[in-house]
Amino acid sequence: MRGRTAWPLAAFLIVTALVAGCSAGSGGSPEGEDGPPVAGGTLRFALPSEPSCLDPGVSPADATALIDRGVVDSLVAQGSDNTFQPWLASSWTVSPDLTRYTFTLREDVTFHDGTKLDATAVKANFDRIVDPNTKSQWAATLIGPYRGSTVLDARTVEVAFTEPFQPFLAAASTTALGIQSPKNFADNAGKLCDHVVGSGPFRFTGHIAQQSVTLEKNPDYAWAPPTAAHTGPAHLDGVEFRFIPENSTRIGALTSEQIDGLLSVPARDVADLRDDPAIDYTRYDAQGSVYALYINTQRGPWRDQRVRQALQQSTDVDAILSSIYFGNYARAWSILTPSTQFYNPAVENSWRTDLTAANRLLDEAGWQQRDAQGYRVKDGTRLTATWTTTKAQDESNYRGLVGQAIVASAKQAGIEIVRNNVQTGQLFQLVAAGDYDLFDTSWSSNSPDIIRSFLHSTAKPMAGQNISWVNDPQVDAWVTGAARTTDTEVQRRDYADAQKWAIDQAVVIPVFVPASQVATGQRVHGIAAAPSSYPVFYDAWLS
Repeated sequence: MRGRTAWPLAAFLIVTALVAGCSAGSGGSPEGEDGPPVAGGTLRFALPSEPSCLDPGVSPADATALIDRGVVDSLVAQGSDNTFQPWLASSWTVSPDLTRYTFTLREDVTFHDGTKLDATAVKANFDRIVDPNTKSQWAATLIGPYRGSTVLDARTVEVAFTEPFQPFLAAASTTALGIQSPKNFADNAGKLCDHVVGSGPFRFTGHIAQQSVTLEKNPDYAWAPPTAAHTGPAHLDGVEFRFIPENSTRIGALTSEQIDGLLSVPARDVADLRDDPAIDYTRYDAQGSVYALYINTQRGPWRDQRVRQALQQSTDVDAILSSIYFGNYARAWSILTPSTQFYNPAVENSWRTDLTAANRLLDEAGWQQRDAQGYRVKDGTRLTATWTTTKAQDESNYRGLVGQAIVASAKQAGIEIVRNNVQTGQLFQLVAAGDYDLFDTSWSSNSPDIIRSFLHSTAKPMAGQNISWVNDPQVDAWVTGAARTTDTEVQRRDYADAQKWAIDQAVVIPVFVPASQVATGQRVHGIAAAPSSYPVFYDAWLS
C-alpha cells in the first residue's frame, strides 16, 4: 500500500528537470557547483513501505515503480515538456486513426540475463500484461484497448488497439509498461515478484523481506534516453533500498548517517530538516490525481447530489492543511494536480467550506430532523457514511488524522462518518463490490488520461479506478473523446469539462496535491525527479 495514497501507482519517467517544488542544497543537478560527478559508492535510500510484489507489470505500488525504474527501461521517455524521446525504441510511427503504433527498436540493447531485446520481447511483455493469469493491477489499465502486437521483423513491432488510443506513448514511457526479459518470465514463473530482469542501468541482486532490496550497476549500459543527464553506465556502484516504516526511525537513520537519503519526510519534521545544514530537503509536486475523498454515487443517500455537496462543503480543507500538514502541501481543487497537462484552473476557488450552505442542502434533501447525538435522520434512518480504510493507510502521512478531522467537520452538518478499518485483502474485496460510501486515494500519473480511470463508467473500482462509481454518458464522451484525438484544444476542453463536472456533482472532495518529500545527506548529488514526483537514481552520485 502506498504511503500517501490508497493504492500506489506508477507512471515513472526519467526527466532531468525538477518537477514543481522547493529545494535546498545540491540535490537537483548532476554537475554544477559541486563539480563533475564521481563514480563509485552505494547509495542507501530509505522507503516508508515495502511493496508486496516487485514485478512492475503486476504491482501498482509506488515503491515498485521507484525501485524498478533503475532496472527496467521503457520504449520511450517523456521529457519535462511532455514530448516523447527515443529509448529502447529508436523511432516510431502512429497511424492516422491512432489505433496502430509501430516501433523500431535499438539493435544494441541486452537484458541483464544476456538475452537481446527484439520485437518478440516487446510483444511478450504486452501480451503477458493483458493475460488475466498475470493479474495485473495497473499496467493492464495503462495499455488501454489493446488488441495485440505483431512482430514485423526482429527490430520492428506493431502495437494495435481496438479503438483510437492517444495516451499510449505516455503509458509506454512508464515503469509499469517497461520491457522485461521474456526468458526471465519462463525461468522464474511463479516467482517474478522477486525476480525482475530488465535492461536498465542497475541489476536486481536481492530482496530481504521487511528489510531491503539491492541493485548493482550494469557496467554494459549504453542506451540511456536523451532526457537523462549523462550516457553510459550509472555513476553509482549500486543502490540499497531500505524499508523503514517508522517516521522517527527513518529520520534518525538519516541524521546519524546510517542512510544517505529517504522518501516521505513527515510534515512535522520538514522545518527542522530544512534548517539542518547537513541535510538537503526537496519537495516534488506530483502529476496525476490529487489526494481526495471519493463518494460512492451509487449507494443510499449518496445518490443525491445535494447530500454529496453538503459533505463537500462541510469539509474544512484549509484547516486540515494548516493543522496537520503545516502548509507543506498545496490545496487541491480538481481531481488532477496543477502540474498535470490539461489541468483546469477554472475549478480553483469554485467551492469553499460553507456550513450554512451544507445545512441548507441537507434540509432541501429531506434530512431535516436530528437525533439526540445531533445527526440527521429521515424516516428513522441516520445519515451515515462508511469510510473504508486500513490501519496501514491511517498510519501513513497522518491520514488517520485527516480522517478524524473530516469526521468532526461532517458532524457539524449532522453527517455521521464511520471509519471502517479492515485488513488489506478485505479492502480490495469491499472496493470491488462497491461496499463502501467513502474512499480516499491519490494516483501518480504522467498523463491526464488518469481522469478516464476515475470517471469512465466501464472502469472497474479496483486499483484506483472509478472509486465514485460514476455512470454518466456525457462524462464517458468527454474522457474517451480526449483519448481519441491529438487535437490539444479538444483535449483541453474535454478534460476541463470532466474536471468541472466532478466538482459540481460532488463525486470527489479534493484535499491536497501529493508531493514527494525527499531528504538527503549533502554527499548525495544528481537525483532527478520524475513526473510521478519520485526520485530517479541513474544520474545520482556520491561525493
